Amino acid sequence: MQNMNKYFRTSASMVYIMTNNEVMNQIIAFYRDMNGMLTFTGSYPTYGRGTGTKEVSTATANDGIDPLASQGSLTLSRDGRFLLAINAGSHSISSFIITDSGGLVLVDVKPSGGAQPNTVDVFGNLVYVANVGNAANNFASNITGFRLDGNGRLTPIPGSTHSLSTFNAQPAQVLFTPDGSKILVSELTSNHLTVFHVNQNGTVTRPIVNDSYGAGPLGAYFLSSGILLVTEAVANALSSYSMRRDGTLHVISGSIPNGYQTACWVVTTRDERFAYITNTLSGTISTYLIDRSGALSVVRHITSTPTGTAPGLPMDVGVSKDGRHFYTLNGNQGTVSVFNIQNDGKLVRLQVAAWTNVPYFGSQGLAVL
Repeated sequence: MQNMNKYFRTSASMVYIMTNNEVMNQIIAFYRDMNGMLTFTGSYPTYGRGTGTKEVSTATANDGIDPLASQGSLTLSRDGRFLLAINAGSHSISSFIITDSGGLVLVDVKPSGGAQPNTVDVFGNLVYVANVGNAANNFASNITGFRLDGNGRLTPIPGSTHSLSTFNAQPAQVLFTPDGSKILVSELTSNHLTVFHVNQNGTVTRPIVNDSYGAGPLGAYFLSSGILLVTEAVANALSSYSMRRDGTLHVISGSIPNGYQTACWVVTTRDERFAYITNTLSGTISTYLIDRSGALSVVRHITSTPTGTAPGLPMDVGVSKDGRHFYTLNGNQGTVSVFNIQNDGKLVRLQVAAWTNVPYFGSQGLAVL
């Protein structure tokens, strides 16, 4: 094992995506310049396999566009030192340290604690991954915890594996609350938003099961205030919630539709005034206004790729650290659409960046550093 102490927190601005390849996953790295534009810089193997275009579950259409049906398959630590990737095809997770130039050094690959992991999150030195399961083991959807040390190595936490609301509750995102005291899992097929309290030893308590206001909860995002935003891929809408200390959720805005299909991924502007939602099958991005109470209203829409070009179907999303640029991965192309964020939340398209001349079907996961 290399001495990771020679690597420092990166000062580079980067965007990473994941290929989700059946042979071996690759992390594709783009350098992000001061104007937000992307330049391909390299690829890094995860030493784990993806699912390719095959879906992790028969509950979603096997069209290859969104094989993992999840947000958070590629996740940065909050300090920007580490990148975590799931390998759904080999039931493992990989950890990378990020060098000062934005390059990646693989540190560890560990079994995910279940079958077909599709989403991971990290808070401090605590990592949790959600596993979809599969028919061979009666699905057994669960979450499992790990400790992440200062060199990026992963250690499973004994007793941390916990079932979701049902044995086949397909997880779509695992997400820590802003203070790290709880974990939320959106469950795409059970229509539940399940909350776990985090114990001091890193394990979790029994789940608090909340009903999703709308059908098909997928992407989730916490505002700094603790207000929760959840996309609904079946209801084609966005909902907002407040969370009580006991883990129960209270609806603020329930299923606000935007008129397009499959609202799947969500992120906000840095000032948290606007939320961006990707409507994957419609090829569009919707902007929602968030008022101080967390109430939502639809503002406008834009296509992910320019009119007259090959339509991009937007999936994973991210916003730059300076809040000036929005990025989305087009899952049917493997390209990344780049937008400038205006003061009123309006998106102005700048670029559609590609790492290969051949469209890569099945790409999933995006992280913005």
